[in-house]
Amino acid sequence: MRRRQFLSLVTTGTGSIFLASCAYKLSLNGASIPPDLKTIDIQFFENNAPLVVSTLSQTFTEALKNRIRTQTSISIVRGEANATMSGAIIGYSIAPVSIQATNNNAPPIAGASRLTITVNVKYVYEADKKLSFEEPFTKYKEFTGESTAQEQSLIQDIVKQLTEDIFNRAFANWN
Repeated sequence: MRRRQFLSLVTTGTGSIFLASCAYKLSLNGASIPPDLKTIDIQFFENNAPLVVSTLSQTFTEALKNRIRTQTSISIVRGEANATMSGAIIGYSIAPVSIQATNNNAPPIAGASRLTITVNVKYVYEADKKLSFEEPFTKYKEFTGESTAQEQSLIQDIVKQLTEDIFNRAFANWN
């Protein structure tokens, strides 16, 4: 019995030492965050798309902050920080993806449409330049019917997908 307790203690102690010596902090969401990354400055993402939705910049920026706030222990600060995330919304478009026939003299109409949003993101982590990146992220959602009635719901869905991809690229090192 004593021997079993001793082996259990040795195994637990060895495992604890091994985990404590890891270079990256692992979390349940799959993120591998460097232990010295304590603060991040998330700058406002301007809407530079040719088609502008007035609330999109605020919606996207706050959703990105919220994802980092709820998925990590990193503090979001203004100004000097361990890392910075900045960028702009560079694309917002609605385009037909399928055409539906109509009566003899009427032009065809869209059977389904696609809302696409593209965000260019620059992530700078001074302590490890290999983790820094600048790249565009694009997501879309298809819908049927009139876009104005569904637009805010579509935007919320796409922003959720975009922030997930950006989070994974920055903190889970998914290329």
